[in-house]
Amino acid sequence: MPDEATPTFEEALSEIEQIVRELDDGRLGLDESLSKYETGIKLLRQCYQTLEQAEERIEILTGWAEDGTAEVEPFDATATAAQSEKKAGRRKVAKKKPARKKDKEEESDGDHSESLF
Repeated sequence: MPDEATPTFEEALSEIEQIVRELDDGRLGLDESLSKYETGIKLLRQCYQTLEQAEERIEILTGWAEDGTAEVEPFDATATAAQSEKKAGRRKVAKKKPARKKDKEEESDGDHSESLF
């Protein structure tokens, strides 16, 4: 459980958003801006740590045992990230047209006996 000094994830995120607004506003002096920035970085690290801990607690339902209990395995966030990278890579590869279609197009270009009407 978080202690009194440690804000919850939502509180930390809200405070980060407030700090960003204050820094974007441009009304703070240099010293105060640096102090706010450092506070924001600490809160951001805390948020990442909280998210990592939450990921460790997630389990994937893989099926049901005969007695009706759930069969689960730990969630592996790195595997999900690797799958996302593979999918992104596939989109960059251009698909080649089948050779047959090209041959038929060439035949129809060379054969002018057929009319369009």
